[in-house]
Amino acid sequence: MTRLLRSGAPDGTVSSGGWRRPGGGAAEAVEPATGRVLGTVGLAGPADVRRAADLAAAAQPAWAAAGHRDRIRVMRTAAALLQAHRDEFAEWLVRESGSTRGKAEFEIESVTDELHVAAGLPGQPPGHLLPPSPGRRSVAHRAPVGVVGVISPWNVPLVLAMRAVAPALALGNAVVLKPDPRTAVCGGLLIARLFEEAGLPDGVLHVLPGAADAGAALVDDPAVAMIAFTGSTAVGREIGERAGRALKRVSLELGGNNALLVLADADLPAAAGIGAFGSFFHQGQVCMSAGRHIVLGEVADSYAGLLALRAAELTVGDPWREDVRLGPLIDAGQLKRVDRIVTESVARGARVLAGGTYRDLCYLPTVLDGVTPEMPAFREEIFGPVAPIVRARDAAEAVDLANEGEHGLVAAIVTGAPERAEALAGRLRAGMVHINDPIIEDDAYVPFGGLGASGNGSRHGALHHWDEFTEWRWVTTRDEPAPPAI
Repeated sequence: MTRLLRSGAPDGTVSSGGWRRPGGGAAEAVEPATGRVLGTVGLAGPADVRRAADLAAAAQPAWAAAGHRDRIRVMRTAAALLQAHRDEFAEWLVRESGSTRGKAEFEIESVTDELHVAAGLPGQPPGHLLPPSPGRRSVAHRAPVGVVGVISPWNVPLVLAMRAVAPALALGNAVVLKPDPRTAVCGGLLIARLFEEAGLPDGVLHVLPGAADAGAALVDDPAVAMIAFTGSTAVGREIGERAGRALKRVSLELGGNNALLVLADADLPAAAGIGAFGSFFHQGQVCMSAGRHIVLGEVADSYAGLLALRAAELTVGDPWREDVRLGPLIDAGQLKRVDRIVTESVARGARVLAGGTYRDLCYLPTVLDGVTPEMPAFREEIFGPVAPIVRARDAAEAVDLANEGEHGLVAAIVTGAPERAEALAGRLRAGMVHINDPIIEDDAYVPFGGLGASGNGSRHGALHHWDEFTEWRWVTTRDEPAPPAI
């Protein structure tokens, strides 16, 4: 089978209504596990963004008018092509983003679901009839917002780009995607090629890897009607402020410092398994990771011991060449941040039960016990394979500890009495709560989003894409003009 990217990463090129060499320089696609250069990727500057936004605005009306069958066909074809080329997508995810093979396969399946959901959107009724009055018909219908700017991160690059790109396109919008330069291929250029091969018309999708100046240009461009951003809370605040001045719609999916509550009646081996997955999956580089394990004091010693054993069993290394459970962190900056949080927390009294060290960019799965609210491991989103254990006297204190801080993405509860935990879940300030389920869950068919500093209340998911990527229009029609009396 031919490869989707015919000779590795497109050397210095960018998709913007045809493959072009951009003006923002170039960056190397680097394999974090080894430091090897996988290819060279062109970087967009502000001028490239302006050009792409104008081309997208020009192409969007024809794409919206093409009809639902054409948009359905493109989404279905893209899903089939993704499956046909899944080995190539998996290779780039493993080598460019440091994913394990299992995480890469999980991500590809999630994106396939996103494309299937997107394929179902254009065939749905786009509005409804409103009560008529004599001689007048009245309807409300959904219309595309126009050009959607998507700014996506490096950690789960394929899913977190496609979660916005696919439904936005399916509903008749044009899209300008700016992936993080660290995962420009698996989070951007492969998506451009996928839709190009699927028959998406030229000019409807533009993929421009770039730095912060390209992102700012995308947010500010008057041709861009909406920004869908996934990334840190700090950057999300800046984007919200800039977009707000321009009165643009924004969808902000931001960080999380998520709490996993382990109650006294929990099955502790099962709880430790859920906790290990929650903190160590993809090296903890997931917004839904378990950032704080809040454990009832009477079972905390047992839980901590079991979690430390789980951590010690996990192999760490090069996920492309070795059979390992954890790969590298994305870069040296992320390694430095994780190590700082662990070191400062230990200096303030936390105890290392497992890990706490690193080899190259591979940080060993780490369990910290005795973490308190004054420590960085409690306050900050770590984004590394670290499991901080916080001890609580009772369930009420556990909820209070979980609700500390400004984030509100997801929480989980492990308990032997799930019906009572449902009441407890209602007291947790989080957009999603899982009882006896992993804290990291992905489903294209559910409302996904957080509260507070974790987002602006926007939701992805099959039932909610219409709200995100279209706007209501009210249309009335009379057969004859009927001027009202003054």
